[in-house]
Amino acid sequence: MTPRRRVAITGLGVKSPAGLTVDETVDTLLAAKSTAATLPELVEGRSPVTFACRVPHFDPSAYVTVRESRQMDRSAVLMLAAAVDAVRAAGLDDPAGDEMGVSVGIGAAGLDVAREVVLDHGGEPGEMPVYTVLRIMANAPAARIGLRLGARGPCLTYSTACASGATAIGEAAQKIRSGELERVVAGGVDSALSPLVLAAFSRIGALSQRGDDPSAASRPFDRDRDGFVMGEGAAAMVLERWDRAVARGAPILGEVLGYASTSDAHHIVAPVQDGSTAAACMRLALADAALQPAEIGHVNAHGTATVLNDRAEARGIAACFGGDMPPVTASKGVTGHLLGGAGAFEAVAALACASRGLVPPVANLGGGPDADLLDLVTAEPRRIAPAPVLSNSFGFGGHNACLVLAPLAWQGGEG
Repeated sequence: MTPRRRVAITGLGVKSPAGLTVDETVDTLLAAKSTAATLPELVEGRSPVTFACRVPHFDPSAYVTVRESRQMDRSAVLMLAAAVDAVRAAGLDDPAGDEMGVSVGIGAAGLDVAREVVLDHGGEPGEMPVYTVLRIMANAPAARIGLRLGARGPCLTYSTACASGATAIGEAAQKIRSGELERVVAGGVDSALSPLVLAAFSRIGALSQRGDDPSAASRPFDRDRDGFVMGEGAAAMVLERWDRAVARGAPILGEVLGYASTSDAHHIVAPVQDGSTAAACMRLALADAALQPAEIGHVNAHGTATVLNDRAEARGIAACFGGDMPPVTASKGVTGHLLGGAGAFEAVAALACASRGLVPPVANLGGGPDADLLDLVTAEPRRIAPAPVLSNSFGFGGHNACLVLAPLAWQGGEG
């Protein structure tokens, strides 16, 4: 049997509420500074929830031409920008097209564009903008990356709700392991900060209603949590065959050690409350990485700040790790929920924090019965030795995806 190929991580890129670069993002997470704020467009659109976490100070002109920007929605631009940054960080000035694939996760594709078109042109369908189809295609972010890079390998889009970004990274790693591809740009994105989308999520009780204090609204695992805060953002990784990355002198940042994907097969939005299916996915990812629970340095939890999801995940983590409980953090207290981009963003953040040897504190955490099951980091960052990190993603529909990533400094990742 041919041994499976190791998967090196050689480039990272982010466009998130926490920052436009990896270093800026990690600094914001370590400070546990919420980015939620009232948005004028949500107020003007009479959204029932008027606050969210937006990517600040992003200049699309640094990545796309005026003509391209007319053909792309914000999700596609953010994803392309994160991918371009990751490719540059990987030192790939001229990637070989036949050896390169693209793998992107997205959840709420085209909803904001659809609202815009209906409001502006619903009464006169013949006046619909010519680029409407190009802007609402769910595969547009992946296709734009492929076009920009000249990537002629598989160019795939995954939609597993809030697990989409993690699924895209995990499936990309599998293609490298199997020998199908040498290199993949993988990540996830969503940008759905429109009154239509927030109204829809609010109707099912998923969103926090703390409009009087947005910065305190996202409260993962806290007893007073009342729903998630909507966010937007994109994150990308360049994944490569380890031996090829070494041969070209690539700046190796870490390694994808394990991946697992499962389904609850339980309920369209509510997770299994005893956490058993979440725990099973974590165990499968650890087994894929050939690691024991005690070897994990920290867990980046999905931590949506919804009552049912946090409870199920807390029970799942406790069941998986037992007495070997590592420090646990959750990024959504800072960034809100990036939907299809969340899993990719949190994987990038988890690896970057593990590389620094610091676990960020959970923002807005006061405690509670679900928090008591975990070793949640509070108040200040916690210093840890270099070690693999488990990054969890659990989405509507019962989609589960777990990634195990190791920083280069970990002794098992030096190759």
